[in-house]
Amino acid sequence: MSLDRPDAPDPYDLLPPAAVMQLTSPSFADGSALPNEHAQAGGDSAPELNWSGAPEGTKSYVITCFDPDAPTPSGFWHWVAVGIPPSVTTLPAGGELPSGAFSVRNDYGSDGFGGAAPPPGDGPHRYMFAVHALGTDDLGLDSSASCAAVNFTLLPHLLARGVLTGLYEIA
Repeated sequence: MSLDRPDAPDPYDLLPPAAVMQLTSPSFADGSALPNEHAQAGGDSAPELNWSGAPEGTKSYVITCFDPDAPTPSGFWHWVAVGIPPSVTTLPAGGELPSGAFSVRNDYGSDGFGGAAPPPGDGPHRYMFAVHALGTDDLGLDSSASCAAVNFTLLPHLLARGVLTGLYEIA
């Protein structure tokens, strides 16, 4: 079976615009290769993430990792973490969340971060890590919410967003 298909759009280009925050990682630069330790085959560990530039009024953050290049009509959610307090501007490698924050089930069917795992020979996939600054500290959701429900529910509360993209491919 061939997986040839058109390139998927940047999903954040399809949403209402938001102020821009800075999101970085000591593991990789924006647009560069995602290290193997952040893939299923190499450790399945979330990268350290650091952010700045949240606007006044930020009451919480949501962190996500999405692969728009997955061969599905809906991409693939690798991670959605909710309820990160506004005082936190770093998540350590491994993705340990601060007290009170929680992850919802990713598209692998597990909580927490699920590493990169594109189909072999499919070309590079984009792993889009995003920090979403919100003007609320309660989305009214719990860990049983879907990734899509979290992303839909956060939109009216979105103040700013930072995106960091890593590329990964299995030859």
